[in-house]
Amino acid sequence: MSKPVYMAVGSVTRETPYYQNAHGTGIQMLLLNEDTLETTLLASAQGVDNPTFLSVDAATATLYVNSEVFGWVEGTISAYRFNADASSLTYINKQVSQGSITAYNAISADGRFLLAANYAAGRGGPDQSVVALPIREDGGLGPVSGGAAHSGAALHDPERQERSHAHCIVQTVDRTAWLCADLGLDQILIYTLDETGALARTGAVNLPEGSGPRHITQQGNGQLVYVSNELTSTVSALSWDGHTLTLLQTVPTAPHGFDTHGADIHLSPDGRYLYASNRGHDSLAAFRVDPQTGLLTFIGYTPCGGRTPRNFAITPSGRHVLVANQNSDHIALFACNSETGALSDTGKRIETGTPVCIRLFVL
Repeated sequence: MSKPVYMAVGSVTRETPYYQNAHGTGIQMLLLNEDTLETTLLASAQGVDNPTFLSVDAATATLYVNSEVFGWVEGTISAYRFNADASSLTYINKQVSQGSITAYNAISADGRFLLAANYAAGRGGPDQSVVALPIREDGGLGPVSGGAAHSGAALHDPERQERSHAHCIVQTVDRTAWLCADLGLDQILIYTLDETGALARTGAVNLPEGSGPRHITQQGNGQLVYVSNELTSTVSALSWDGHTLTLLQTVPTAPHGFDTHGADIHLSPDGRYLYASNRGHDSLAAFRVDPQTGLLTFIGYTPCGGRTPRNFAITPSGRHVLVANQNSDHIALFACNSETGALSDTGKRIETGTPVCIRLFVL
């Protein structure tokens, strides 16, 4: 019998120029039985604006939730505590993110800091691209302890690359640095974080012109880094030596000439397969990962079962993939073949309004 999997789902509650629907109710906590694919709603939080991205500290069952509201000079990040026994989700506190359109957050491996990337559509206010916030003993957030503003513009796409657009920030597996994907600069920027929560930039690597890097995932040992490029619907593979990134390969995730945008990216738990979602082509592209070189070989496309797969998650067992189909108001469930990496639609759907972020964890 499989161990129960908890799901945290964020959904859009306010329309924006880039979210055409807002049928969501906020944050939902669900329990997934991976054997039957049945789900149970355990708790929800409805008093949060546009919780479009969240991270979960499974050790403390604490959620850190971005509120991404168009027109706000600064986004906010809220902390919630989930109690599985009581089926409750309790608000702790929130802090401003010192930048607009807060797109991503990640918890440091030692649990001491939360880092966030601000897409920053337009200028005004602090206009920080990346920030660090200390995590208090009660799981709440302290005010921003350090930040950095990116300058410049790639300008290959004048509408999307007119300025810096930090889209995600993740800690390297070896814990030596943080990597930030900046869609507007066509760069992955490298940062260190000191004991006080101050950020210092130590380097950067250029990705192919006009690619628009969006999200990052890493191989288990951290020596290989994979980036989903939004503007060209490609994936780039890079090597990491503890100090620098080196571009190895860039491959398409969608058919040539198709009007689509890359979105999320994840490796299977065993590191053998990589998956990337396409909005427009509405698919997941699957790749085989060479165990020696880390280079990617295309396996195939799988229709995502709906429209606009903004985000997806792989269960800890690697048996299933759950896809948040933003504009179909559901989460689609797929079975993963561990021998081939191929995905097959189970036909199972979790009906929920405008889902845009899924986080899976076990307690």
